[in-house]
Amino acid sequence: MTTPRVFIVRHGETEWSLNGRHTGTTELPLTANGEKRIRATGQALVGDDRLIVPSQLAHIYVSPRKRAQRTLELLNLGCRDKLPWQEQQQTKPLDIRTDAKVQIDEDIREWDYGDYEGLTSATIREQRGKKGEGAWDIWRDGCPGGESPAEITNRLDRVIDDIRSRFHEAVIGKPKADEVPSDVLLVAHGHILRAFAMRWIKRELTEGVSLLLEAGGVGTLSYEHHNINEPAILLGGAFMVDVVETSGNDK
Repeated sequence: MTTPRVFIVRHGETEWSLNGRHTGTTELPLTANGEKRIRATGQALVGDDRLIVPSQLAHIYVSPRKRAQRTLELLNLGCRDKLPWQEQQQTKPLDIRTDAKVQIDEDIREWDYGDYEGLTSATIREQRGKKGEGAWDIWRDGCPGGESPAEITNRLDRVIDDIRSRFHEAVIGKPKADEVPSDVLLVAHGHILRAFAMRWIKRELTEGVSLLLEAGGVGTLSYEHHNINEPAILLGGAFMVDVVETSGNDK
């Protein structure tokens, strides 16, 4: 039976992600190493026999930040339509692998860090200590001059509702023979994607988010028991049997 998935991809390494500075609204390019690693991720995880199968993608959401958009380009999904920020189609006809539409979505932009933009956690702790303020936890406190956990929750819940109503409800639990593209891809940022994973499984951000997603990292969300009311985080998947058998026959 069909069980659709959501792939969450954090943008590649930037100078600020490399040194731990909080990067919300600031536009920064990927580092050369960041670009190289995203290309490698695309080669390893994208393909007909890989984790992300382009032909099975129904929709792609991407942050308005350029570092996320560049990451999507480097994954080389083979989109039929030109990407919204491109003047011309970059994919050659023979390289087209997906009909999924790409949507720039403000609701998956990074957390607005407000007064903490560009600061490391150590600097934030130091500043708060000098002001006599207590320990800081973004999941509980949010950011002064920026966004609160409640505001993040509201915008992520809109995205989740959109994914389930438009792409998942009609196909989940249906026979594989009737399968249509239903996987969804999000390309965004560290804090917002970890928050997205928590909201996917209906957990409050204020409970604390003990999840990690490295720059350029990929995570998978889905459902238990082919049931849309049982959203889950997919910690790991088994190899596809037909792929293993084919690989064995090639030797």
